[in-house]
Amino acid sequence: MPRRLSPPVKIGITGLPGAGKTQTLLRIVQLLEEEGVTVGGMVTEPIVEKQRRTGFRITNWLTKEHAVFAHEGLKSRVKSGRYGVNLAALEDLGTRALAQARESADVIVIDEVGKMEVESDVFTQAVTETLDAKKSIVMTLHKKSRNPLLQDIRRRDELRLLEVTPVNKNLLAFKIVYLITGRAH
Repeated sequence: MPRRLSPPVKIGITGLPGAGKTQTLLRIVQLLEEEGVTVGGMVTEPIVEKQRRTGFRITNWLTKEHAVFAHEGLKSRVKSGRYGVNLAALEDLGTRALAQARESADVIVIDEVGKMEVESDVFTQAVTETLDAKKSIVMTLHKKSRNPLLQDIRRRDELRLLEVTPVNKNLLAFKIVYLITGRAH
């Protein structure tokens, strides 16, 4: 049984592409889980084939169920760069992952709220409902995006925006875990 957590904090990790947002988030998850904290939500990971990135999968962190969310070979009316986007995966698995996390996780993670997710009103609604939950949330946000969901998130008073850089990415994970647990590592 984890010791009591600090009052809920909402943290947005921003950074340029390749700065290490997802790696930082995964490190935070690892540190929290080592303390017995239940983490739920949605993580986006690259699909790499023959040493190159060909798409992304999303994972429900509580159940470890995953689905291909974007892929070069995917035929879709929704595109993000060279990838076809599978909105159904986001609306099904992604939305369910957030609902389950609101229900039974101590801390909720949402990885890569940004370019690709914005095509989906269903998912946008799920993110908004999750932000309103009385739980700590750590999300990674696209730095440059002008999308309405991201602008809404950035305007929230309770949100602390922290930028990850190649220099601070190791320290930042510890800092955020401290903000959530109130305990230094």
